[in-house]
Amino acid sequence: MLGIGNILLGDEGVGVHLCNQLQRNYAFSGQDVDFMDGGTMAQALIPWIVEYEKILLLDCVSVEGAQVGEVFCFDFVQIPPNITWAGSAHEVEMLQTLKLTALMGDLPPTTIIGLVPEIALENTTFNLSPALQQGAQLATEKALEILTAWGLKATPKPTPLSLQDIANNSYRSAL
Repeated sequence: MLGIGNILLGDEGVGVHLCNQLQRNYAFSGQDVDFMDGGTMAQALIPWIVEYEKILLLDCVSVEGAQVGEVFCFDFVQIPPNITWAGSAHEVEMLQTLKLTALMGDLPPTTIIGLVPEIALENTTFNLSPALQQGAQLATEKALEILTAWGLKATPKPTPLSLQDIANNSYRSAL
C-alpha cells in the first residue's frame, strides 16, 4: 500500500494519512502487506514499486466537476477521462512516474483510490477539511474491500485513531 501526498498541506496529504490510518487501525493477515509513505518522492519510488505483485495507491486526485471529499477508485490502465491529475505538482509527478514505470513494462497491477482535496497550497496545516474526512470513510471501506479481494483479512484494532488524529501526528515516526 502506497500513500502519496504532502502532509504539510492539509488535504494534500490524504494518501499518506489513509495509509497510516489503515496500518494503525487494522491488523492484516492472510498475505504480506507493506505500508509506505511515498510522500512526494514520485520517480524515486520506481525501484520500490517494481518489487511488488500489486500496488494499492492512495492519493488525492483532481476531477472536473467533483466535490471535495468525493472518492474515485480505478485501475491505472483505465483512468477515467474526467480525472485530470492537475491539482498539485505531486499528482502530476506521480502520474508521470506510473506512466514511466508502465512504459518500461515494470508496473504491477495498480489500483488507485483518490479523494478530491480542498486545495490549501498557501498555508502549512495538518487540518483536514470536514468533506475530505467524510469521504475518507468511504475510501477506507474501498481499500478494505480491495485488500480482502487480494486475500487479506483486516481485523480492527482496539482504540482506532481518526484520520485527523493521524494527520495531527503524521510528522512523528510512530503512532
